[in-house]
Amino acid sequence: MLSIDYDDLRNAFEFVSAGPPREHHAYISLVSGAIYWLSSSQDLEEDVPDNVEDSKFYLEVPHKNELQLGQKMALAFIKEALPDDYNTVANFFRKPSAYRRLKELLQAQGLLEQWFSFEANACNEALLEWCEDYKIVLTNTPAS
Repeated sequence: MLSIDYDDLRNAFEFVSAGPPREHHAYISLVSGAIYWLSSSQDLEEDVPDNVEDSKFYLEVPHKNELQLGQKMALAFIKEALPDDYNTVANFFRKPSAYRRLKELLQAQGLLEQWFSFEANACNEALLEWCEDYKIVLTNTPAS
């Protein structure tokens, strides 16, 4: 059974999710649990095995969008916290800079810290579920 440190997984997940899908990658060795990082836009100067993209030996860390943690998560928060602004926020996502506008709205409403907490909890829950799906044992768990 594969065992990894949750903090290492979360860091890899944050890296993968820092750009658009397919820009950054992280792979977990199914043998050792080591995590290898790759980027199509940055030279990371990391030694990466030649077969790192082979799913027989490595598991790719998902991007936040694969775990429904992008627009859907933001709209779920707005539906709960600011239901009257749901359509406004949904329209934010039709143009670039949606998250900037979302955060500006939340700041103006005094809800930015609540958003950050909601986002962190949603990410933790989604990653824990992903680990369960792939039978990954965590050597620690996220702080509540």
